[in-house]
Amino acid sequence: MKRFFSLLLFSLLFVGVSVGAAQAQDKTFANSIGMEFVLIPAGKFTTGTKNERVVTISKPFYLGKYEVTQKQWQAVMGITSNPSNFKERTNPVEQVSWDDAQVFIKKLNQKEGGNKYRLPTEAEWEYAARAGSDTEWFFGKDPADLGDYAWFDKNSNKTTHPVGEKKPNPWGLYDIYGNVWEWVQDWAEDYKEGKVTDPTGPESGSYRVFRGGSWRNTDERCRSAERGQSLPGFREGNLGFRLAFSPD
Repeated sequence: MKRFFSLLLFSLLFVGVSVGAAQAQDKTFANSIGMEFVLIPAGKFTTGTKNERVVTISKPFYLGKYEVTQKQWQAVMGITSNPSNFKERTNPVEQVSWDDAQVFIKKLNQKEGGNKYRLPTEAEWEYAARAGSDTEWFFGKDPADLGDYAWFDKNSNKTTHPVGEKKPNPWGLYDIYGNVWEWVQDWAEDYKEGKVTDPTGPESGSYRVFRGGSWRNTDERCRSAERGQSLPGFREGNLGFRLAFSPD
């Protein structure tokens, strides 16, 4: 009888491990407050113009399908908390600093259990935005097509818009260009020529990086390689964020 129960327990544990491993590799998942994430495969990309840099992303990771919305912000920070200038619950939250994003992440991790939610690194962000492309935009070289994928100065009517209204990039990410700039984890630095794996930026600095352009920027600022930077406490009505999730 003891042997029977031992075998049964082993079988249940094995099934549990198998299910957990399968869930960790699901192509998409949603958490308890409805944030949806897309699995980004490991791979390589090249960035830079004067100093070319080949970047390897060695592990798959999840990235938010959409920018963090005002509704999601309030679900974590409290219903009365909404710093946004353009108040609409399905629009991206904005007027949040890098420091504010860290507070949100800490509270979300507490709410969900664990420590897996974070800002993407700058390299992860650009790799996911490019989605295998090597052109200025993931859809090609013609800026005339940007309006199909992004809210920017020519079509935004000087405001943010609900997330997910434009077409996604090939990996299923919406508003990766335009709508709001997105904070990433890194301190700002100039790229160095060469090959790097899973870069995380310098250990310290004065400015944090944001990527992707916004509703008030030209097509030139809404490109895969475009970079912005500011103090970690800086807030503006075209500046928000998107979260990454590490399954390990």
